[in-house]
Amino acid sequence: MGLFSRRPPAPAAPAFPAPRQAARQWLDVPFSEKDEAKSAGARWDPATERWYAPPGRMRQLEQWAALPDLPDLLPGEDRTLGGGLFVDLVPQSCWWTNTRSALREESWDRVRRMVYRRAGNRCEACDASRADGARLEAHERWEYAGGVQHLRRLICLCQPCHTTTHMGLAQIRGAAGSAARHLMDVTHMTPAQAGAHIEAAFATWRTRSAQSWELDLSMLSGLGLRLTPEAAAKRDAARRAGRDDAWVPRVMPRRDDDADDSDPCSGAATLTITPVYGDGDGWPFRH
Repeated sequence: MGLFSRRPPAPAAPAFPAPRQAARQWLDVPFSEKDEAKSAGARWDPATERWYAPPGRMRQLEQWAALPDLPDLLPGEDRTLGGGLFVDLVPQSCWWTNTRSALREESWDRVRRMVYRRAGNRCEACDASRADGARLEAHERWEYAGGVQHLRRLICLCQPCHTTTHMGLAQIRGAAGSAARHLMDVTHMTPAQAGAHIEAAFATWRTRSAQSWELDLSMLSGLGLRLTPEAAAKRDAARRAGRDDAWVPRVMPRRDDDADDSDPCSGAATLTITPVYGDGDGWPFRH
């Protein structure tokens, strides 16, 4: 070889595939049973906000083995209904009664996970992302007809959009001003337009609150979701009476339930809410 000749390159080391990680074994753990599951070896994944079984521990955690994910489109669901952000008040006669209160905790978790997943973990009203720190919540879109409150759609909302949607609850919590400002930021309404929109929503609420409504959750039928004991008893009574077994009449949940998807108050049936102007949160327009 000459003085300046290059040596041929050394042969590359053979590439070995990286060891394949076993698929994570997910668990459906109700919040009320999290301490028990943790003691049995369950671990929490903060990225997915879900419990899982470490390798070799599934036997001890079998009772919480996850059921299959729900399909992206539920039976009879209309995903075009109620798009965007708007004030959507639940009638007073329907307070404390919603999908979450009728389902067992693990079944509600399956529902909300599906809602977040199909939305790409983004708010479907303002596009806020969980990756950017947004807290996401599942919200119901209803139709009211013939004395029945029909579940028609489930939508993923960030917490500010969800609070704005439930403006009555925002007023009770002293957050109506920030909720109204969020409504204007997202929809580009003027203060006058936002005020008129909120007043119209309360007018509709007063009309609907003047009557009783039964709850139709037929959109969730046939999915293996489990009802609470109270809701199951109501359903069984409806079956004995020869009524549609997908109907779940009114259910009163425990007072310690998280009421993030209703317009609750102290529970008093006589409470009346009307639009408030000038609350402690700085209502952005005046009547």
